[in-house]
Amino acid sequence: MGLKSNGEESQSLDEGELSVAEIKGMRKSRLLILYASQTGNALDAAERVGRDAERRGCPTTLIISMDKFDAAMAAFGSVQISSVTFQSCNTKAVDLSWVIHCLPYEETVVFIVSTTGQGDIPDSMKVFWRFLLQAKLGNQWLLGVKCAVFGLGDSGYQKYNFAAKKLDKRLTDLGAKQIIERGLGDDQHRSGYEGAFDPWLASLWSALHQINPTILPRGAGFIDPAMAILDRPKFQIIYHEHDKIESLYSYNSERQIMSARSMSPGKLFHNENRPPCFLQMIKNKQLTNVGSEKDVRHFEFEAVSSTIKYQAGDVLEILPGQDPVAVDAFIHRCNLDPEMLITVQPIDNENGGLESAINSQSGPVKLKTFVELTMDVASASPRRYFFEARVFYTQHLLIHAIFSVFYILVMSFFATAGHEKERLQYFASTEGRDDLYRYNQKERRTVLEVLDDFPSVQMPFEWLVQLVPPLKTRAFSISSSPLAHADQVHLTVSVVSWKTPYKRLRSGLCSAWLTGIDPKEGVNIPVWFNRSSLPPPPPSLPLILIGPGTGCAPFRAFISERAAQSTSETTAPILFFFGCRNEENDFLYKDLWLSHTKSGGILSEEDGGGFFVAFSRDQPKKIYVQHKMKEESKRIWNLLMGGAAVYVAGSSTKMPADIFSCMVEIIKKEGGVPEESAIRQLRLLDKAGRYNVEAWS
Repeated sequence: MGLKSNGEESQSLDEGELSVAEIKGMRKSRLLILYASQTGNALDAAERVGRDAERRGCPTTLIISMDKFDAAMAAFGSVQISSVTFQSCNTKAVDLSWVIHCLPYEETVVFIVSTTGQGDIPDSMKVFWRFLLQAKLGNQWLLGVKCAVFGLGDSGYQKYNFAAKKLDKRLTDLGAKQIIERGLGDDQHRSGYEGAFDPWLASLWSALHQINPTILPRGAGFIDPAMAILDRPKFQIIYHEHDKIESLYSYNSERQIMSARSMSPGKLFHNENRPPCFLQMIKNKQLTNVGSEKDVRHFEFEAVSSTIKYQAGDVLEILPGQDPVAVDAFIHRCNLDPEMLITVQPIDNENGGLESAINSQSGPVKLKTFVELTMDVASASPRRYFFEARVFYTQHLLIHAIFSVFYILVMSFFATAGHEKERLQYFASTEGRDDLYRYNQKERRTVLEVLDDFPSVQMPFEWLVQLVPPLKTRAFSISSSPLAHADQVHLTVSVVSWKTPYKRLRSGLCSAWLTGIDPKEGVNIPVWFNRSSLPPPPPSLPLILIGPGTGCAPFRAFISERAAQSTSETTAPILFFFGCRNEENDFLYKDLWLSHTKSGGILSEEDGGGFFVAFSRDQPKKIYVQHKMKEESKRIWNLLMGGAAVYVAGSSTKMPADIFSCMVEIIKKEGGVPEESAIRQLRLLDKAGRYNVEAWS
């Protein structure tokens, strides 16, 4: 079986071969949904598109993460589709698995893309995006492909929804036709990204139905009929007898984590297929004064067994521990047996369904272990789908039986109290969307709290596994240097806490958990090392570092590394701009910075370096790092002219944009150029890898 690489139909077809036209014809009523998610929100939105399409009668929907989709070939990453067949009018059943995922042969594609950091694309999109940027593809590569793009972002960032905007433009450049104008979801909206997502979806279905009625047989505005029976969940739980399994399975920590998380339906792109490294905390020190508005901690760790390998500027991802009391309460609330050995496996979905790369060979784990390691029961708010479920009936369409699905409230389906059922149904309605957002996301209610608010709801574990938010790793910039701090990893962490609109105190799961660890307890902490967006600089590269607050973390690593390098080789100077509220309360690592400003130090002014700190609250008029930068504009300009690279780290709200504007002003002033030229110069620095930003919320 074969197709020409340029997309033209073969002139002669061997027996069993299909033409491009036949393949595209088979896909006329198929909807492909590609998503790129960093934290899971784009996955939620992609699932919503798929559910709404099925609800309107779409014969086939495929929901696939971009890192599992090969735009040019027929691969599902490492997961091959080997049993997908279609029936042609004049041929026997033909296996199309080899070409099932070739983007130019798709009819209709919806892209759901998050933007991370300062306009960065998600990790799961990077390979896909690099492929799309190839010049050889040409402006007709996607001719005939109809697409729609929705982005998830935050307008508080300078490059708001940049990933979606770039993708939308590139698809158009490659010849794809827009179904509707791209949609841009904003976390700042009172209803979150769904404030833009709901009307965008309505427009999508209307436009799609006009273009191709066969893809939505029930129409664009189909309304759910009365509920019938609940559809089966996407995952099944296999329960094992202890005496048959115990001898076959080793319950070491690494195996438990790998097994549990490889079976999790919420598995996201990144490090899940790599075994963790285990660290133990050896120091837990508060850097801020007691009574300060912020609690910032310095943590030090050592490896338990394996050797620690990382670079200065890398990121440490930590799998946090959950409150055992909350885990036990969840298990008790759901009437589960914590000691039961289980295996979680996907159920084959006849309608394409959600892509999942779960390893069916994973060993069984205890139910309690699975909950502890994969299900965020006491920190994350339930996804909107937690309030939805689906019912089905069987209908024979075209060449085989498929499931047509409708959606109702999952919790409502399992609620036995009338007033609870009514409230849940309201939450899932269009009218109740804003109230659900206020009740759920704004108040950051946890799964356990939501279940406690609706005591008559008893959901089977199969549904809980599918709907409870996954327990995600938390990423922190490493603040140590492997050269200066051998066999250790240091972190600088602000303990997250806040009050909800109803004045309920909340705290960050991971930061609070780390703060509560006593180094004497010897707790094994599963971690993964990853690259950050701050490339480690060579010793000869002059640096301009801007890191207010905990943004100083990666620069503590850079400065410590360069200090160690300076003992054996010549190093370039560093200008470091730090900021905090008060000199007395939160001047993080004060002694370290000042020690490097002394004669011969990495930050000494006599050697071309410098350390400049802004205390924003120590005087009537607030002073920030950008004010100090403007005071030292001549130094910054001279170092830039000497080939320096700029590194910015810290809060992702206004700070990166303010620093960029400040740099524009400095270049205007010292370079004597207009603003447009100054901006252009900064953009060129960015492209050359000399303007790097690492920001977090």
